[in-house]
Amino acid sequence: MEKTIWLCVMIPLAALFTGLGIFAWRRKKPMWFWSGSEVDERELTDVPAYNRANGIMWLAFSGVFWLCAILGFFSVSAAGAAVAVGTIGGIPVLVLVYRHIYNKYKRK
Repeated sequence: MEKTIWLCVMIPLAALFTGLGIFAWRRKKPMWFWSGSEVDERELTDVPAYNRANGIMWLAFSGVFWLCAILGFFSVSAAGAAVAVGTIGGIPVLVLVYRHIYNKYKRK
């Protein structure tokens, strides 16, 4: 039963971040990172490359949840620990990676 609940939570969560990555990758206008903020096209040198990098960032983050969903088949407690480490460690990494992406494509 707990494995079913785990999968019912983890698969949609992983799919959400995967969808966000695909959305960012295919978006024509610059993808934002912070809620409520926008990135102006004039701020960037290469919008498609910026969005592709953003998409890859989110797809990589979704990988944590896909792996934890699979790990949940074997041990829900190990998967829970892995998702805790992945999110607690992953969120600051997302911020740092996004800053790197933004600075790489920002007009000087």
